[in-house]
Amino acid sequence: MTTAYESNDTSDPMAEQPAGASPPSRIMIVDDDPVVSNHFCEIVRLCARLELVAVAGSLSCARAELSKAPDLVLLDIGLPDGSGLSIIADIKSRPNVCVLVVTTFGDRETVVAALRAGADGYLLKDSNAATVLAGIEATLAGGSPISPAAAVYLLESLRGPAPAEPDAIRPGTSFLTAREIDLLKLFARGASYKEAAKTLDISPFTVGNHVKSIYRKLAVNSRGEAVYSAMKSGQLKV
Repeated sequence: MTTAYESNDTSDPMAEQPAGASPPSRIMIVDDDPVVSNHFCEIVRLCARLELVAVAGSLSCARAELSKAPDLVLLDIGLPDGSGLSIIADIKSRPNVCVLVVTTFGDRETVVAALRAGADGYLLKDSNAATVLAGIEATLAGGSPISPAAAVYLLESLRGPAPAEPDAIRPGTSFLTAREIDLLKLFARGASYKEAAKTLDISPFTVGNHVKSIYRKLAVNSRGEAVYSAMKSGQLKV
């Protein structure tokens, strides 16, 4: 799976973007705690590379706000009308939307469940502002940031007994190619699409095609889930 993630980035998030730069990434925040929600809003507003487009305090509000087409959803798990886990699949069914979970729940079951549901990254709420900002940008760039405390539980689950070979692969799925496994190994180490393309000496477009093939074969919707599924089935060893 991905490596534990902490940021030491000292760059100025307020630095002006050069002329012709890409438009800011659209961010949606889902958290029912006003203090935490406002804190995340401030992190986003202070970064010229990001744009806050929606804030929701419940699952029902979040589903309605998805019409604003965010590029990334910063998602809490404990919401007043249900678990944030239940909306991850809905979010990921929309084209090119990332999900970064930021929550107080760091137990093994919740971490694994979130990644299996399709979350692209998992941070705990005790992460500082710089780490949250770097996590947002890493996720948008194709990474899968995971807080060290959460990564411990994930690694423990992956070190458990491997299932018997006949039962390892889900019915209806296909085996990964050697190149697809190489790509997943890079994702497991936190590489972005661009970094993976450079390492494998292929174009980012080709990386995207491999990713689509991996998702189809493993019946998953995110890089984190793909790495987890491939490791759990015995096809990927890192």
